[in-house]
Amino acid sequence: MQTTDRTLEFMQMAMKYIPEAKQQFDEAGIELSLEMIQPFMTLFTKVMNEAYEMGKADALKEIE
Repeated sequence: MQTTDRTLEFMQMAMKYIPEAKQQFDEAGIELSLEMIQPFMTLFTKVMNEAYEMGKADALKEIE
């Protein structure tokens, strides 16, 4: 799977939880907008890509 495809999948996963995040932010009195979310989404995809690569490396070690 290409990194671009994986990033798109990670973004789709994250978007699934946006309503829950928005509710928590609303309860905390913090306005949540798509503009505010963008830097966190970028960070999220970096973390998820790193976690994916770590899991992939672990799986390849088990195969050897």
